[in-house]
Amino acid sequence: MENRTELQHSECMGILRPIRDALDVLNGKWKLPIIVALTFGEKRFTEIAKEVHGITDRVLSKELQDLTMNGLVKRTVTDSFPVKVTYALTPHSKSLDEVIESLRKWGVLHREMILKGSLEN
Repeated sequence: MENRTELQHSECMGILRPIRDALDVLNGKWKLPIIVALTFGEKRFTEIAKEVHGITDRVLSKELQDLTMNGLVKRTVTDSFPVKVTYALTPHSKSLDEVIESLRKWGVLHREMILKGSLEN
């Protein structure tokens, strides 16, 4: 019986560890909206700020740094006057496409359920 419990714990950790890793990278309410905003092409900081409603410049700056550090966003500085800084998704960020689409579909279903008031099951 104890061996089965150890196996279940091992299986559970094998599922939870990568999920925890993903949530650590995508944590908070702003990272996915920033990624979605960038799916429509390279943008400057102010363009992202306008598309991601409610985010402060300070938080956007921090989130872009985190996304860049994790290899999901590329920051490009163009040596011009004035200096132009743009942000774009990396090829690695494309691995989130299915996750984002699944979350979008679930969000639509959940919103419909809430609006219908059917929270029984």
